[in-house]
Amino acid sequence: MATLITIAEAPRPPQTPAFALWALGFRPFYWLASIFAALSIALWGLQLSGLLAHAYLQGPLWHAHEMLFGFTLAVVVGFLLTAGRNWSGQATPTGGWLAALTALWLAGRILVLTPYGWAAALVGCAFPLAAAVALGIPFYKARNRRNYFFVGLLVLMGLAQLGVHLSALGVVQLPAWAGIQLGLDGMLFVMAVMAGRVTPMFTNNGVPGARATRHPQVEKLALGLVLALLLADLLQVSAGALALLALAASVAHGVRWWLWQPWKTLRVPLVWVLHMAYAWIPVHLLLRALAALAWVPASAATHALTAGAIGCMVMGMMTRTALGHTGRLLRAGPTELVCYSLVGLAALVRVFVPLMFAAWTLDALLLASALWSCGFGWYAFRYGPILSRARPDGHPG
Repeated sequence: MATLITIAEAPRPPQTPAFALWALGFRPFYWLASIFAALSIALWGLQLSGLLAHAYLQGPLWHAHEMLFGFTLAVVVGFLLTAGRNWSGQATPTGGWLAALTALWLAGRILVLTPYGWAAALVGCAFPLAAAVALGIPFYKARNRRNYFFVGLLVLMGLAQLGVHLSALGVVQLPAWAGIQLGLDGMLFVMAVMAGRVTPMFTNNGVPGARATRHPQVEKLALGLVLALLLADLLQVSAGALALLALAASVAHGVRWWLWQPWKTLRVPLVWVLHMAYAWIPVHLLLRALAALAWVPASAATHALTAGAIGCMVMGMMTRTALGHTGRLLRAGPTELVCYSLVGLAALVRVFVPLMFAAWTLDALLLASALWSCGFGWYAFRYGPILSRARPDGHPG
């Protein structure tokens, strides 16, 4: 009888609602971002066909804006709201507040497809600023000064987006692409910082004997050169100076990646996908140097960063953190391998086929778009139940 009483009174894991989409920041933003990534190519096709002729932002500018300030920023915000809770020990938005922040992001995606430019600008720029406040409050309460710069970078993304809108609305006489480039530089810095923190750690934890290392001088040089590149873009320096800066940054990031022992990770997909993603950063920087000298098209450099580094890093982090924060084993199965392969192939086709075979450019764009949409669509389909349901162990999060 005593045994029965002990069992009956034993503490149980805290119960969470069966529907848990608003339980933590990564859940809604990962799911919606993956759905949007899969559908955005079709939306772009509707624009080009003339069926969305009244959209406020059109063609390549809409595509660049939405991939950066829509898709990528959603994943970054979802990640930061989740990681920020662990870094600070303080609560980040959940429940109604998280739903409201998600609705703000969703409204921004809809409004840029309407004629209401000022509404699109206000709502779109409000999202990263609201996310900065949501992240800044727990950091301030915890005096977590080490991560204050993430708040600043979210504000920077808001300002970069504002520049795009003010140019599109004719308020300022600056090319809208200047804001896009500033946003890309900011996102590159975020990726470089986060990859430097997690990739060596995940490598050493997941691959016995890997011995991934971080050299202090290489770290400072690699990150410093990205900030210098951002400043150079702001100041519109000469093509030659930009090429030299980008080339130096490419070498620094290549050395940084090599110190992480990427060749030792090939048997662990959850780790090698992060190395594959980071390898695109020195490639992007090299192509930026060549593009500054007009030796290759600028789009090759841009897509090495967006389709390559961002696409692969986002997929790697969305799978790993979703599995970990929903109480599942950190192990890549067939679903994850399909996602990694499709997105990785999309980047390779988009960047290198047009460079090597110019006559195949249109075919390459169509194939890369299909691979990208299938990769993120498959993630949305397979991870939707994981992201929307409570953890199997009953714990919150």
